[in-house]
Amino acid sequence: MKEKNRILVAGIGGASLGTEISKCLNLAKTYEVYGCDISSFAYGHYSSLFEKTFLVNKKKYIESVINICLENNINYIIPGGESPNTLLSDAVQDLKKNNLTLVTNDPKVVSLCSSKKNLFDFLEEKNIRTPKAFSLNDSLDGLEFPCIIKPSEESGGSSFVYVAKNLNELKSYNEILIKNGKIPLIQEYIDHSEGEYTVGILSSTKKLILGSIALRRTFDSKLSILLESDGFLISSGYTQGLIDPFCSIIETCKNISKILQSTGPLNIQGRVKNGQFIPFEVNPRFSASTYLRSLAGLNEIDFYLRHLVNKENSFPHSINYGYYLRSFEEKYVNKHDTIS
Repeated sequence: MKEKNRILVAGIGGASLGTEISKCLNLAKTYEVYGCDISSFAYGHYSSLFEKTFLVNKKKYIESVINICLENNINYIIPGGESPNTLLSDAVQDLKKNNLTLVTNDPKVVSLCSSKKNLFDFLEEKNIRTPKAFSLNDSLDGLEFPCIIKPSEESGGSSFVYVAKNLNELKSYNEILIKNGKIPLIQEYIDHSEGEYTVGILSSTKKLILGSIALRRTFDSKLSILLESDGFLISSGYTQGLIDPFCSIIETCKNISKILQSTGPLNIQGRVKNGQFIPFEVNPRFSASTYLRSLAGLNEIDFYLRHLVNKENSFPHSINYGYYLRSFEEKYVNKHDTIS
């Protein structure tokens, strides 16, 4: 029997990207899946999805992850969140020195996307319509209320995202972000009435498109809504909805992928205004909706690993169009069985 490739998922908190990635790996049935996290209470430590899990030293994160891989004959690491993706991408040369492959996008793409203001400026220069963006140091001419204020970096899952209905609220939320060590970004609010979409574009290391899929979000469940009031709505990090062809939206996102010179997973979120798709989040990593995509027939985790390991560039598959829904799962852990 052929030996299975061993994969480490770095970041395995509950209802998170890391656990969704592990579901995709298990669905493929060709990998041994390991996990690690800085928290002893991360859900993945107590899940049957993993062969074994490890507690990582937060202060020596990269060193700890490398040692886990070397001691357990693991060669591939998949970041299970935005922070692990950034930390590990910054250390990609150290990983390579230890014959470890980071399963994510090119570090240059990760770096560009880590600052939303820089990313939006770059895309605007390439004639890609993005939400109008400001900082409080800019002239706010042209800013309409309500507007979005959020961190310029690390706002995955809609973390620290607020809606300001007037200038006083905008200034208040700005102070909240600064007090929490965030760099605020003010962004045009785009109404959700014409649809909100999350789109996955998977590219090879040679920038060849390996697969694409789009989901139009539904907001019938509170799980998918972070904020809703007075006609505005902010989605949460829990995507669910309709997977359908959505050809024009996918083509726009493929164009964004090519402009960024993406060489791996790219997740693009946006809304439609006057018939035009406008991206408001671009994350150069796998999406927390990746398992929904796998259920639909596009297992981007498996495809990209096969590309990296076996140099495959073609993955015949068909998409099962329809609605994809999700919920939480509960777990009991005896207090004497916690990871230490």
